[in-house]
Amino acid sequence: MTTFAPRTADEVTDALRWALAAREALEVVGAGTKRALGRPVSAPHRLEMSALSGVVSYEPSELVLTARAGTPMQEIEAVLAAKSQCLAFEPPDYSALLGFTRMAGTLGGVIAAGLSGPRRMKAGAARDHVLGVAAVSGRGEAFVAGGKVVKNVTGYDLPKLMTGSYGTLAVLTEITLKVLPAPEDVRTVIVRGLDTRAAVGVMIDVLQSPLEVSGACHFPRAADDEAVTAFRLEGFTPSVDFRREELRRRLGPRGSLSALERDESVEFWLRVRDVHTFSKRSVGADGEPTVWRLSVPPASSADVLERIARAVPDAQAFLDWGGGLIWVMSSHAPSLAIRAALGDTGGHATLIRAPAELRASTDVFHPQAEGLAALSQRVKAQFDPQRVLNPGRMYAGC
Repeated sequence: MTTFAPRTADEVTDALRWALAAREALEVVGAGTKRALGRPVSAPHRLEMSALSGVVSYEPSELVLTARAGTPMQEIEAVLAAKSQCLAFEPPDYSALLGFTRMAGTLGGVIAAGLSGPRRMKAGAARDHVLGVAAVSGRGEAFVAGGKVVKNVTGYDLPKLMTGSYGTLAVLTEITLKVLPAPEDVRTVIVRGLDTRAAVGVMIDVLQSPLEVSGACHFPRAADDEAVTAFRLEGFTPSVDFRREELRRRLGPRGSLSALERDESVEFWLRVRDVHTFSKRSVGADGEPTVWRLSVPPASSADVLERIARAVPDAQAFLDWGGGLIWVMSSHAPSLAIRAALGDTGGHATLIRAPAELRASTDVFHPQAEGLAALSQRVKAQFDPQRVLNPGRMYAGC
């Protein structure tokens, strides 16, 4: 195996051109913390991007940051925190979920995987915060799009197209992001004892209110624990205090209430963001249950969970995004059963954690409709006709 560790965008281009000339595929990785996401890549060589690192420019007054793709997320977040700013899409750290001991992911990995946290329902997804990219396509051609260029490439919104493409279209070398002021204060209101259907109804009602909730999740009852439904409020302290009291007034008749102060709230939502409930450590060293991530219309989430409970009796689950995101863990959850539970909701299910042999033999990402699959193939052919970039990462043969 040949391993390339480029330190400049030109070296990335050279590596891609070598792969094209040799007709050899490359597995593109940053720090390698997300290699367990998607299908196992079938490539004899590796392009490691972690050396292409560093913040290129940061203009706090303009709310714009540009960094190289291999820049560690810890570095990005530290730079922003020094100016009381943040990435509003709240990128998660799946280290515990996937079996790593510390946060070591890169900016390029977060954007390539299109990862967003609990604030997504209010602030938007990762793709909504990517202003521009510099990248090298599978043709060995460097390009820029969005951000600092005057006009995007005709026919594509390339920054959005690259976000969530898992390195199958191009290798990101530089990313420009929109940043926002970090919340001055944060509090959490918790209501206990709601069943899932009632909790979903309450979350929908609260999210449709003017209370500007930035997080809403539900943990169904497990063993002797009470079910927990939590709502996050962020912003200036007087506003947070006022909205918290109004939220408590609205939720009072629903069940037993409690509250988390600032530090407790931060810790609680970090654990929700990073899916600590299903971390490998929490299920024991001997267990290797599968973990699924389902995106559904919030109003359908209770029905979907009921169908999963009937089909997969040992399944554990919790809801995020006000019911729009369902996390499911089970020792045996066949893809047909999980996806059948979606019914006609229009949702989709992604296999997030599973042994490599299962990821290689099943559809990790939700199967595409015929027309969408044909479009995906055409886009792949446009950017990577020889399939040298992460072959098979998203779908077999792509």
